[in-house]
Amino acid sequence: MMAPTHLLVGLAVGSVSLVVAPAHTTSAFVAGALGGLAPDLDAVVGTHRRTLHFPVYGWVVALPAVVLAVLVTASWSVALATFCVAAALHPLLDWAEGDAGWRGWERTSDRAVYCHATSEWLVARRWVRYDGAPEDLLVAALLAGGLWTVTTGTVRWVVLASLVAGAGYALVRRRVPDAVERFRART
Repeated sequence: MMAPTHLLVGLAVGSVSLVVAPAHTTSAFVAGALGGLAPDLDAVVGTHRRTLHFPVYGWVVALPAVVLAVLVTASWSVALATFCVAAALHPLLDWAEGDAGWRGWERTSDRAVYCHATSEWLVARRWVRYDGAPEDLLVAALLAGGLWTVTTGTVRWVVLASLVAGAGYALVRRRVPDAVERFRART
């Protein structure tokens, strides 16, 4: 999934606080957005979709964090739970997609996300063909629509900006690998 979709999923997780912990919504929204994006830092500091993507172990951390937030409802505990749940959802969304390659539409690999619990790559489900595919944008649009109805102020504008960024990315996504290759050839 593209980064805007992951961010919107994190905001959707944070929106639960509107009902269960309304005094802590700001920290929940910020933590949800960060948690939704955090696993993709492994593209910079390790192997993408392996180093910081935890489809099983993420939940081993997220579920106790949720229990802690229920027992000790504070800004920090709600933020921790929201971050962990959003981060745990991230690899599951990537698993639903195609492979992590630059040209996912070519189906050059079946590797979706590495599962540390089984020491193997999970096979790509391809419900979303590649990041930035029309169906990825559809997921982002559905999330944005739901979030638009329950948020106000800054969060609402972050939702809109994420959807616009996602739409822009989806429009150029299939051109990105060629553009990067041309850029590298010039330098």
